[in-house]
Amino acid sequence: MNRQNRIAFVALVALVLATTTPSFAASKEIIQLQTQVQTLQDQMARMQQSFDERMGIMRNLIEQSTDSMNRLNGSIAELQRTLQQQQNDSLTRTDQVSGQIQALNDSLDELKGRLARVSKQLEDISAAQQNIPQQTAMPGTVGGPGIAQTQAPPPDILYNNALRDYNAGKLELAQSQFADFLKFYGNTDIAGNAQFYIADIAFRQGNYEQAVKDYDRVLEQYPGGNKTSAAQLKKGMALAQLGQRDAAVRELQSLIQRYPKSIEAATARDQLKKLTPSRATRRR
Repeated sequence: MNRQNRIAFVALVALVLATTTPSFAASKEIIQLQTQVQTLQDQMARMQQSFDERMGIMRNLIEQSTDSMNRLNGSIAELQRTLQQQQNDSLTRTDQVSGQIQALNDSLDELKGRLARVSKQLEDISAAQQNIPQQTAMPGTVGGPGIAQTQAPPPDILYNNALRDYNAGKLELAQSQFADFLKFYGNTDIAGNAQFYIADIAFRQGNYEQAVKDYDRVLEQYPGGNKTSAAQLKKGMALAQLGQRDAAVRELQSLIQRYPKSIEAATARDQLKKLTPSRATRRR
């Protein structure tokens, strides 16, 4: 190969090398970019996977919280129903105890009547024994002018008959008998009881206006009787039935102040709860 050919060959090789080097450099940069892109894609995939996992955990937590809230709401509702049932049972028991106390008072009144009757019989026997020597047989005088006219039955018999008819539901007959008792024995110890039962008969018959008047007679004419607290309680309840809420509240509050530890005061407190609802109830 001559000198000129060698020069041309070297020039050709140099030209090839010159054109090949930039292409090789460009391919290397592309590979690096592709590697970087693949790395970013892998990182994005891992981030997406982590995000999905965290969202799954959040959804589970939300579902668990929702279930817990639902169970809590159910427990609160059940507790409210239980409390309401207990309150209703308490009111029922209070009414039952009040009825039992009323029955005991009635039995006590009946016992007092029997004792009074026995005492009266003993007095009559004693008086008869004293008058035996002075009595003489007078033929033909039976039914004559000297015989006393028919009188009212003894107080214990009249009261017990009236109380028996009252407990048996014979209200009109009992009212008439209690009225007779007040007519003939209005100054006795149990006259206030007779007046109370007259008022209570009016209450049971739905005549609340008359019941209020009759209960007032118990409170005014027999303030020291054993039916005073019961009369004040029933008066307050009668006023409530008439729609006179403020007057009923005043009467029940007065009863609680006068007889704070009585059964009637406990019943009065329950009645006040019905007449004066709580603020939360009024907002509804």
